[in-house]
Amino acid sequence: MKIGFIGGGNMAAALIAGLAGKLTAGAHIHVVDPNAAALDQLRARYGVTTAARADGALSACGAIVLAVKPQAMREVAAQLLPLLPPSGSTAAPLIVSIAAGIRAVDLSRWLGGYRAIVRCMPNTPALIGQGITGMVAADGVSAAQREAADAIMRAVGATVWLDDEAKIDAVTAVSGSGPAYVFYFIEAMQQAATELGLSAEQGRQLALATFAGAAQLAVEATEPVGVLRERVTSKGGTTHAALASMAQAGVKEAIVDAVKAAARRGQTLGDEFGSVD
Repeated sequence: MKIGFIGGGNMAAALIAGLAGKLTAGAHIHVVDPNAAALDQLRARYGVTTAARADGALSACGAIVLAVKPQAMREVAAQLLPLLPPSGSTAAPLIVSIAAGIRAVDLSRWLGGYRAIVRCMPNTPALIGQGITGMVAADGVSAAQREAADAIMRAVGATVWLDDEAKIDAVTAVSGSGPAYVFYFIEAMQQAATELGLSAEQGRQLALATFAGAAQLAVEATEPVGVLRERVTSKGGTTHAALASMAQAGVKEAIVDAVKAAARRGQTLGDEFGSVD
């Protein structure tokens, strides 16, 4: 399959790294981006073809990944529209959008009613091939196109398919924004380590290894994470004291509220971007 990318930033580069020479040859990947330096790097590293603006090479692609900032999507759609055949055509490419807040119905409207669209929400661990992507297909997506979209996003990690696009906001809140929550907690643990007399490097090593090891244990365990937590928590012990302090401070409730706030913001962004004609 020939795959096009509009946008050559970090997430696009991560996807291309996972695809080139594996799902398809680098020469079968076409990248459009106004940043000449980014294109030079991608071309040198993966052998992709490039252009500064949407061009006829995209018309030969079986899938086109829209990897641009949400506020740029309307302009990108305007550039892409003349290059697309009718949505029901056998030559119609799959459109894969990884832009936050852009609903499929609005992208379809900007593309003249085009319906072969899969909306995705990846996260930044995709940069090291450890991402997870929430995905939902519009009603114009064929079974083969759905499989193609899944293969593209699995190049950088796991995929989770949704039956309702409205749930994308929850995915955005949990996994899309989630790495920032993890980094925030790691920062706090590192700060506590230094305040307790450890060096900054010692605190960093301890916090990072603890998060990485605990996360991998949770992945491999068959028990719920609550059971894993209980196993580490002896009544009256040090862990119990820490968790009791967190409970008194309302940490769990604050985290739940924060994730819900992210989901609400995702809904608001969808409304804002969707109002663009």
